[in-house]
Amino acid sequence: MKTVALLTGRGNNTLKDKNVLDILGHPVLYYPAHAARKAQAINAYFCSSDDTKILSAAESEGYTKIVRPDYLALPTSQHVDVIKHAVEFISKSEDIGDVLVVLLANNVTVKSEWIDSCVKMMQDDMSLTAVVPVYEDNDHHPLRGKRVENGRLHMYEKGVLGNISTNRQDLPKCYFLSHNFWVLNTKKMIESNYEGQQPWGFMGNNIGFYEIEESIDIHKEIDLYIAKEWIKENYTD
Repeated sequence: MKTVALLTGRGNNTLKDKNVLDILGHPVLYYPAHAARKAQAINAYFCSSDDTKILSAAESEGYTKIVRPDYLALPTSQHVDVIKHAVEFISKSEDIGDVLVVLLANNVTVKSEWIDSCVKMMQDDMSLTAVVPVYEDNDHHPLRGKRVENGRLHMYEKGVLGNISTNRQDLPKCYFLSHNFWVLNTKKMIESNYEGQQPWGFMGNNIGFYEIEESIDIHKEIDLYIAKEWIKENYTD
């Protein structure tokens, strides 16, 4: 089966140039890009961005450039539209393949073996529409969340009956998506017109998961420090 990697990163961010800021001698995007290059399962590599710095850094890692149009370079631009644009671009020159691995340029917490394991899960069961890394986080459980209505706090989850423990350990396990990479079933995604379980409809409705301990998105200066410590502990090449 053919597997294509798509590295995605936008240049217009609150933290200026966050995707190419230096961490231990490499730009941030080097770490997800290099992890994918080391993965055994991937056959082709592309990078979608509006930013020349991002595209050049990715090209130095062997990624083919996909220059985004202006409407995909806005803070309000949606990832699904970036993926659609990239799929159309790639399809003009080659077979888009069976599996698409979308890598997020601002997340260094990616290991080659994680990518290979997730791709294998999908290859072993092509009824899956996606396989995504997740991490457990009961501190931010939806049963603990509140919404504001008429200037007052109310339960975010309407219609929940009975007492809810204040101890996170007593709550059902809650998982959040790790925004490091997503393994997508390309054909099922296209056939469904990118519609499925919200808010990331392009993942479809039959989503497998791969549990990891943590995921570090870089949005602020402090995230660079945390990412650096993770790399020191986990990066081998």
